Amino acid sequence: MTTARVRTVLLAAPRSFCAGVERAIDTVERLLAAPDRQQPVYVRKQIVHNTHVVADLAARGAIFVEELDEVPPGATVVFSAHGVSPAVHEQAKARGLTVVDATCPLVTKVHAEARRFAARGNTIVLVGHAGHEEVEGTAGEAPEVTVVIDSPAEVAALQVPDESRVAFLTQTTLSVDEAEETIQALRQRFPQVHGPSSADICYASTNRQQAVEAVAQQSDVVLVIGSENSSNSQRLVEVAQRQGVPAYLIDDASAISPAWIESADTIGLSAGASAPAALVEAVVEALRGFGPITVREHVTAVEHIAFAPPPEIRHLP
Repeated sequence: MTTARVRTVLLAAPRSFCAGVERAIDTVERLLAAPDRQQPVYVRKQIVHNTHVVADLAARGAIFVEELDEVPPGATVVFSAHGVSPAVHEQAKARGLTVVDATCPLVTKVHAEARRFAARGNTIVLVGHAGHEEVEGTAGEAPEVTVVIDSPAEVAALQVPDESRVAFLTQTTLSVDEAEETIQALRQRFPQVHGPSSADICYASTNRQQAVEAVAQQSDVVLVIGSENSSNSQRLVEVAQRQGVPAYLIDDASAISPAWIESADTIGLSAGASAPAALVEAVVEALRGFGPITVREHVTAVEHIAFAPPPEIRHLP
């Protein structure tokens, strides 16, 4: 008589929504549910980078647009958690739009740092992924003096007007280890470089990366729930892979390939900061379909952070 193999599903904790994502989603939900709402609620870009979240809010009435010229003059528009540049704020003002800014407060902190460094006459080296909405918003605070790089290799080629007046900032969702490599390269090239008073990579990215690293060390394969355009989710996959473990980004349970897990005794599981917790539960249930499992949680940090809603919606239930 043979006994069916029982796999272990090792849940990384923390995982799923962070405080900034919860705040942004709650902002749209409150506007949609406002008892006196008479106009549509428009959202510039994806409120957070998750296809399921966006689809759910769209089904409830939110209208997602790429640019503000798609929003009728005088309408209400929500700015996403990733933040926008001053130029976008000016465009909204010119169109007479009512703006509800759901930018994550930790991104707002980086914007303030950019303005401060620019006012001091620094060239700002922004470590991040060119084209990402957060990077575009931060760079837009001081576009004339901001240079975007994403690796140590790019540091050597940097040309700045005054090497004694250089400052760096980072995208909040970067890999902690890889960002540090680039920062160290900047410090070597520009010994007088200035940095932020506290790390720009947010607590949620840091905590989730540390949790995935710990889980990967005990797993045969790691699954990370998140959408392709989610920077923080992509970084979790990379963290696991740097531990020498196969790791895959999945939008939901339907993306699981049986070949990934057929020989695995322990399956690590996490979710990016923009992925709903319900997707984790659905993946666990899907994994039961491949045979018996036990589910264990590996906790590396406990989060108690919450952000107040934007002032424009604090009166709403």
